[in-house]
Amino acid sequence: MTSSLAGRVAAPRLPPGEVRVGGFGGAEGMAAWLREHRVDALIDATHPFARTISFNAASAAATAHVPLLALRRPGWVAGEGDDWHPVDSLEQAARVLPALGERVFLTTGRMGLAAFAGPDLAALWFLVRSVDAPEPPFPARMEVLLERGPFTPDGERELLRTHRIDVVVTKDSGGAATAPKLLAAREAGIPVVVVQRPPVPEAVPVAATPEEAAAWLRGLSG
Repeated sequence: MTSSLAGRVAAPRLPPGEVRVGGFGGAEGMAAWLREHRVDALIDATHPFARTISFNAASAAATAHVPLLALRRPGWVAGEGDDWHPVDSLEQAARVLPALGERVFLTTGRMGLAAFAGPDLAALWFLVRSVDAPEPPFPARMEVLLERGPFTPDGERELLRTHRIDVVVTKDSGGAATAPKLLAAREAGIPVVVVQRPPVPEAVPVAATPEEAAAWLRGLSG
């Protein structure tokens, strides 16, 4: 088994087995790699928002005639007391922010901060949390927290209080590691701007858990 990492995190947590780091050179490069290494099955287990690599994987799998499965953990679901504001992009999230608050907890990662760097948001203050330090362009008034999940409810409650956060921005990445911020925001009555996921490429089957992915692999081998 070979795991491929994009290389965007300086010190990633490595999975077991063989690991390669870096891109393929687009869909054609990935198809060539699949053929060269005689790959029998491809599982797209990238972040739910890694749209480009997912569509490259779909194209490469079709070209190389390799079965493809998308592994996507379920998205978050709003509960009673949540004040969620769904949007389709980071740019749309930036547009709705001024009407919701002035002190923003931005948990969308270090990529895409340019969406929040415009003059229309100059009056807002941002707390940006990411694994690695962001590069400009980014918000004019900003503090950076270099942290990696999982996070705890108590830690998130304290963070919101300490920094006087009045609005949270997040991507619907799903999973338990970063979900405590949603609980803390609900308890504090803080609105949350939730960027919705891009679609999985058409006709690609989806598994919600590693166990489902393993069952799919067993089905291929009979």
